[in-house]
Amino acid sequence: MTGDPHRPRYHFLPPANWMNDPNGLIQWGETFHLFYQYNPAGAYHRHIHWGHATSADLLYWQHQPIALSPTPGGPDADGCWSGCAVNDHGAPTIIYTGFRLPDAQTPCLAVSHDGLLTWQKWPEPIIAAPPPDLDLLGFRDHTVWREDGRWSMLIGAGIRGQGGTVLLYRSADLRHWEYGGPLLIGDAGQFDPVWTGTLWECPDFFALGADNVLICSVWDQRPYYTIAMRGDYRDGRFAPQVTHKLDYGDAHFYAPQTMPIRDGRRIMFGWVMEGRSEAAVLAAGWAGVMSLPREVRLASDGQVVALPIAEVRQLRGMGKRVSPGCIMPGAPQWTPIRGAHLELEITLFPPAQGACSVWLRASPDGDEATILRYDSARAILTLDRSRSSLASDVWRDAHHAPLPLAAGEPLHLRVFLDGSLIEVFANDRRSITSRIYPVRPDSGGVALQAEGNPAEVVAMQAWEMADIWGD
Repeated sequence: MTGDPHRPRYHFLPPANWMNDPNGLIQWGETFHLFYQYNPAGAYHRHIHWGHATSADLLYWQHQPIALSPTPGGPDADGCWSGCAVNDHGAPTIIYTGFRLPDAQTPCLAVSHDGLLTWQKWPEPIIAAPPPDLDLLGFRDHTVWREDGRWSMLIGAGIRGQGGTVLLYRSADLRHWEYGGPLLIGDAGQFDPVWTGTLWECPDFFALGADNVLICSVWDQRPYYTIAMRGDYRDGRFAPQVTHKLDYGDAHFYAPQTMPIRDGRRIMFGWVMEGRSEAAVLAAGWAGVMSLPREVRLASDGQVVALPIAEVRQLRGMGKRVSPGCIMPGAPQWTPIRGAHLELEITLFPPAQGACSVWLRASPDGDEATILRYDSARAILTLDRSRSSLASDVWRDAHHAPLPLAAGEPLHLRVFLDGSLIEVFANDRRSITSRIYPVRPDSGGVALQAEGNPAEVVAMQAWEMADIWGD
């Protein structure tokens, strides 16, 4: 596995096989626990278990035994699907979706008595069936919190003919629940400012300062993406004031989950799905990566943003710096920076009329290159994958993020490259997460380019990043 050029080194993933959604994020004592959707049988989505890893610092991880496995004949006989973990008065407790063919989805519960290593399942679903008066698309995934001395829970769903929804339940003991109606119903016919689709998966609901935030992943065949809604919560109902994409890499940042940690931060991981054919995934023997750990904040423009935690800087190794200067329009200007496992930090002033680009993972002749381009007139940041790989079976679409810059404000980019994974953060307001699969061994170059008028580089540096697995 370590010889695979596409395999990340400083992002979490299991040793092999399939991984998708982060689950059960929780800080217990001095240890952070990351559970995740996992198929131990191979690099494909089927018969899902809960994998488990632990960390003291959110950077370096230790693999633990599988936490949850399907129980033959049980409500989770065909899969232990996504859910969350809570502290039930000193007892670590998981609430997850049990799946049984052909399409039964029921909330289930498990408790640990040995420090979150093994789990005892409650013998029956904690909710027997969805509300009978709703024509639902899906009934899965959970977020749970304490409110007014009781437990509250949201379950992701969709109402046929209306849109995505999250259904509110309340309980005194996590095992017996009363239905409280939809917290919010989306409008699948509305496309502005963003289409919210027909089914919401993996809801996460929490306070952020004086606001409340609802995060849901929009499932509607393809495209997939995650939305964030910021607004007011009272009397069991949520009224969003702002709705937007959380990450503009769409399918490549999906099903995120957050956890509050003791220092007051709210930490998020997202599933970064593959962008290549099923045959390529099976040949590689692994699928799916976790994003960097991110801190959820409110950006300067009022949108919800998740940015790399400060601790990520501890992974920086040897660095290279590019001198400030002017980038004249024309051919790309190559920098001394090269590599497949890097962090780059770039501050520049784009041309007022024109565009500027950063070429990433580029071959010397430019046949392979992933191009990060800022168009000043349109105020759009684009990650262009059309030439990111010479392989014939990879996704090649471009990602676009709106990014207006204030007068005199430079473009500030942090870019993380890790094998086939790329994470871009712009001006602490936008993120684009994606996958790229360069095949040429010389596709490691970084170049700058200006179009129309010169661009001015204020600062640029890059660091080799540590291998968190030490191998």
